[in-house]
Amino acid sequence: MKDFESYISGLREEDNPLLREMEEFAAEHRIPIMDSSGMETFIGLLRIQRPKRILEIGSAIGYSAIRMVSSLKEASVVTIERDKERYASAVDYIERSGFGERITIIEGDALLLSDDMLPPVWYDALFIDAAKGQYKRFFEKYSEFVAKGGIIYCDNMFMHGAVMVPDEEVPKRNRTMIRNLKEFTSWVMKHPDYETSLLPVGDGILVAVKKRD
Repeated sequence: MKDFESYISGLREEDNPLLREMEEFAAEHRIPIMDSSGMETFIGLLRIQRPKRILEIGSAIGYSAIRMVSSLKEASVVTIERDKERYASAVDYIERSGFGERITIIEGDALLLSDDMLPPVWYDALFIDAAKGQYKRFFEKYSEFVAKGGIIYCDNMFMHGAVMVPDEEVPKRNRTMIRNLKEFTSWVMKHPDYETSLLPVGDGILVAVKKRD
């Protein structure tokens, strides 16, 4: 799998030193960012959709936000991060990327954030990539800001295969999180207001299109 990821990463048209630095920083400090296959698929989906306003839950160090705006020339991103150290790193990387005017980062817990902290606009896309056990709560809180016809993307739906094994085989410390993630997946796949697909790429990407009617 590592060779596969390296191959995909090496196919980028441009070798961006800042992105390489961020990838190395994330690996060294065990900060989760999307793997190459998941990220390239996600960016491909966004290029097809062509959203102009994106809301992201879970900035980490700003890697995905920078990848999004660098790939979508007309897009802007509002991203939320609760971890102070990761937020500080994201602010630094976003400033260095030159995309500061198109990326707005908010420090705070997305589940506790008041609605008036967000720019009062409809979002074409919502990207959820934060605490996996809270996906349903993130979805319920922020889906109302997504325009009809907009798309909600969720990463890490497979949790490295943990969702596919019996509960007793999952480490006890992760069981509640995995159970919540599985319940969210079942719930959103049956949600009457969305057309939802689960893509077996990367660590699993969920794509939920908000119905227009």
